[in-house]
Amino acid sequence: MGSQPPASRAALEPLATLDPAALAGVPASSPLTVRAAALSAHLLYLGTGGGKLLLFSLQDPSNPEFLRLLPIGATIPVSAILPLPSVARLLVHADGLLLLADPLLTRPVRRLGSLRNVAAVAARRASADPGSPSCSIAVSVGKKLLRVDLTLQDGDELDVQTREIAAVEGVKALAWVDDSVFVATATGYSLFSSIAGHGVAIFTLPESSGRPRVRPLSGGDEVMLLVDNVGVVVDRFGQPVGSSLVFNTTPDCIAEVFPYVIVAGDSKVDVYRRRNGAHLQTIPVARTGQGVLIVASDDDGIGTELVVIATAYKVFCYHKVSTVEQIKASLRRKNYKEAISLLEEFETDVNHFLLSETMQPSEIFPFIMRDPNRWSDLVPRKRYWGLHPPPKPLEEVIDDGLVIVQQALFLKKAGVDTVVDEDFLSNPPSRTDLLELAIRNIIRYLCASRVKNLSSLEMEGVDTFLMYLYRALDLVDDMERLASSQNSCVVDELESLLDDSGHLRTLAFLYGSKGMRSKALAIWRILARNYIAGLWKDQSENGSCGTSVDKRSEEIAAREAAKILKTSSDEDLVLEHLGWVADIDQELAIAVLTSEMRENQLSPEKVVAAVDTEKVVIHQRYLQWLIEDQGCDDPHYHTSYALSLAKSAIEAVHMESKYRGKGDREIDSDAQFIYLLREKLQLFLQASDLYDPEDVLDVIAESELWLEKAILYRKMGQENIVLQILALKLEDSEAAEQYCAEIGRDDAYIQLLGLYLDPQNGKEPMFTAAVRLLHNHGESLDPMQVLERLSPDMPLQLASDTILRMLRARVHHHRQGQIVHNLSHATNLDARLTRLEERSRHVQLTDESICDSCRARLGTKLFVMYPDDSVVCYRCYRNQQGDSTSGRGRSLRKDVMFKQSWLVSR
Repeated sequence: MGSQPPASRAALEPLATLDPAALAGVPASSPLTVRAAALSAHLLYLGTGGGKLLLFSLQDPSNPEFLRLLPIGATIPVSAILPLPSVARLLVHADGLLLLADPLLTRPVRRLGSLRNVAAVAARRASADPGSPSCSIAVSVGKKLLRVDLTLQDGDELDVQTREIAAVEGVKALAWVDDSVFVATATGYSLFSSIAGHGVAIFTLPESSGRPRVRPLSGGDEVMLLVDNVGVVVDRFGQPVGSSLVFNTTPDCIAEVFPYVIVAGDSKVDVYRRRNGAHLQTIPVARTGQGVLIVASDDDGIGTELVVIATAYKVFCYHKVSTVEQIKASLRRKNYKEAISLLEEFETDVNHFLLSETMQPSEIFPFIMRDPNRWSDLVPRKRYWGLHPPPKPLEEVIDDGLVIVQQALFLKKAGVDTVVDEDFLSNPPSRTDLLELAIRNIIRYLCASRVKNLSSLEMEGVDTFLMYLYRALDLVDDMERLASSQNSCVVDELESLLDDSGHLRTLAFLYGSKGMRSKALAIWRILARNYIAGLWKDQSENGSCGTSVDKRSEEIAAREAAKILKTSSDEDLVLEHLGWVADIDQELAIAVLTSEMRENQLSPEKVVAAVDTEKVVIHQRYLQWLIEDQGCDDPHYHTSYALSLAKSAIEAVHMESKYRGKGDREIDSDAQFIYLLREKLQLFLQASDLYDPEDVLDVIAESELWLEKAILYRKMGQENIVLQILALKLEDSEAAEQYCAEIGRDDAYIQLLGLYLDPQNGKEPMFTAAVRLLHNHGESLDPMQVLERLSPDMPLQLASDTILRMLRARVHHHRQGQIVHNLSHATNLDARLTRLEERSRHVQLTDESICDSCRARLGTKLFVMYPDDSVVCYRCYRNQQGDSTSGRGRSLRKDVMFKQSWLVSR
């Protein structure tokens, strides 16, 4: 590995310097130490060693703005931050935990599942469906490599699904590109399929190697694997592509701002050209305190002109210097050789053809499709066309050019000078290479034209011809991306073309984007049943078995069909395709039936009739959703759900007893499944009052589901049978006594006592349970009834203390009742005496006494006195509706009145 030449120019220039602690208003006594950084959509996230997340806005990169500080835990240092914009979340790796925060840090963080001791995490880099509110991450925990799928649902809730990819330990770093998960360990690099879980070793590392690192590169198909100070670039299959990058130092951190690779380490940041590994620039960084240099860019492509360099206490913002400015700088330094080199280097990056304002997309159409066609009238007739031959299909243009080259070669051999370039004649390109180059350049132009303000007819031509050209180069990913996104393709022009060439997936996506659901679903059904070789590009090209490829093709087809079915309110269409989707993945079928995305829900009657009776899980999950989420109160569906759960429980118990000789782990798993199934059945039987308990009893009558039977008999009011089951079959004394308490009658306890003492059917008396019952409730029972129930065979020493205490309590209660009765009688007598005294007390009036209501002098008039001492004349008394309201306006019926003299003191 030879040494790199010195840096020659500035590819990045500084914009601003941040002091995170100062901007966040954190006191100097509590310094912030930056441990992680991430950029996403002009937002800068910083994670600290003290368990804090900081958010800054870089909308104006030269003037960063502090937005928010969110503590996640004082003892939780942040290791990495991964923005997940598709699900509106921020993933934080801190102290072996995975935490989720909202992008603006407005809510407290939440744990992602119960994962602990997470060694590494990576988000998937792939061309996802446009606008898809989901993403996937790879997580290394202990000896397991896991896949976690996150889906954003209504109400900003996340659905989390986790499954194991493979078993691998000692993971240091991860990267996930398309369906390939790259795993870095201390011994080397490996590649695992996220679908099938197969793993292959890429290469091993020498024992003296430094820490392995893996970095996905822009474009989505390449990954850089670090070996000391060498970055080996491989494709998504682990095969080396292009040349390796040799760095001046072993990187602590790697970022990318196309077309540059930026590495940080050894108190400096170096910038390299990705294409050829040329060293362009060195940025020295003065570090204070411990920690490594951090460099970050926006991996999602939004705001990729920005780069952030972070030390423990400072953050520096840089942005990419434009190609034109770099060339100008070289010319100002009179470094003409460097300027020419830059111009040649960036020749593929600057394309004036794409920036042309005079060129119209319709002028390209004749080179793709021969006239006449539906877009012929759009082609402008410009004056300069008279100086050139009329446009014709691209193949003919290239053929004519190659004829001219052949003629020039013939003339050259004959000694005649020609205008054709000598280098071109000495190494003429092939027709295939020229045609591919021309098509790729037209594709670039049409892609750039899609963002222009075109008429609807022009947009139809641009998108349709773009699909033509993608197909000509067999760019399947681009075809499917265009077909599945919002597009203006004309289906009539592409239908036969795509069908004949076998690009059925693209045609299905196109049908779906145009609302032609029936045709799209028909194709997905065909693909699920009959896999077309080469249609899906995956690890099959590298030796994976055909069975896994077929299985994957079926799953993909079912998943895409489910996306369409979830939004469709066409019952016939949904039920027509539900069966084959369910054959491949029952969870997808359940998601289709229970989708809230359609405008009108499906008819439950038709759904239940259409679901295969063998697919019990689908039937149960749909009925559960119908009852619990949709609030269905139809007794028929409640009964059907209860019957289905009961049958499943009986079958599970039967299978468990049949295969009881399995290993301990299998037994534990079966027992857990049976427990959960019976728990679901019991909860539903208790919660619902709409099913027919007799129908359910008929199903479980011969089974050992005694608790379920007790619930059903209770619904039917069969108290004696419920007590028999609880007390004798289940021998659950506590539940039996609780049921007696719910009945609320003393005779229920007497009945339970009789069952304990005389269980019949050859069962021994349950003296212990009987004594417990008498101990807990005997004081409230009739002693005579208890004594009548006692068995002659019952040992006296078991019940003597309890019976004695019961009799004493009975006498005590009787005497208490007498005392209370006498006290009540005395209180009543005292109250009557007090009332008599109150009503017979004397009142003295003078000549000045007046009515409290009309204010007239009373004199010798008849008057009335109220308990609140107000006095009114008799006329006012009659007008105030008798004695309900006093002369002072007080309602004697509503307002409580109390006098000290009314207390019972005797």
